[in-house]
Amino acid sequence: MSAERQGGEAAWYCVRSKTKQEHVAAGSLRQVPGVDVFAPRLRFRKHTRRGQVWFVEALFPGYVFARFDWATQLKAVQYARGVIGVVHFGQRPAQVPAAIMDELRRTMDDRELRVIARELAVGDEVQVVAGPMAGLQVVVQQLLPARERVKVLLEFLGRRVEAEVPLAELTTEWQHPLRSG
Repeated sequence: MSAERQGGEAAWYCVRSKTKQEHVAAGSLRQVPGVDVFAPRLRFRKHTRRGQVWFVEALFPGYVFARFDWATQLKAVQYARGVIGVVHFGQRPAQVPAAIMDELRRTMDDRELRVIARELAVGDEVQVVAGPMAGLQVVVQQLLPARERVKVLLEFLGRRVEAEVPLAELTTEWQHPLRSG
């Protein structure tokens, strides 16, 4: 009999959640006595038609990690709200080594929510995404934090011009680190 079926010892497993319901699965798994859960998420700003908006996305979309005793808690985990099942490779469940979980937690500073706030710096190339200069690539010249504005340098009619732009109208085009393209 394999170690995960003997009972008595908890191990980390990768649990598949319903689409966009990682937080629901994590919350319901936390209600199961003896189950540890780690569901890392990222919070970041992205430009939309409404301007800059904060988004929260799972670091691993569709998955959470749960530490539990396979023999005694599998059914409770599988039937938790928001859970599709435990990831398997053939008949074998996908155990996640404790060292990998420790490293992931260390990387996330042992927090499940990490805020990605891309701070602008003088010299950064950014794109204007709203207002009369929308679509232009500009270079940050000076940060004016008290007024939530940035002084930028742009090429206009063959010459370089400085202008002030609201911070909310700029983007560095940050994307989720697991998203391709």
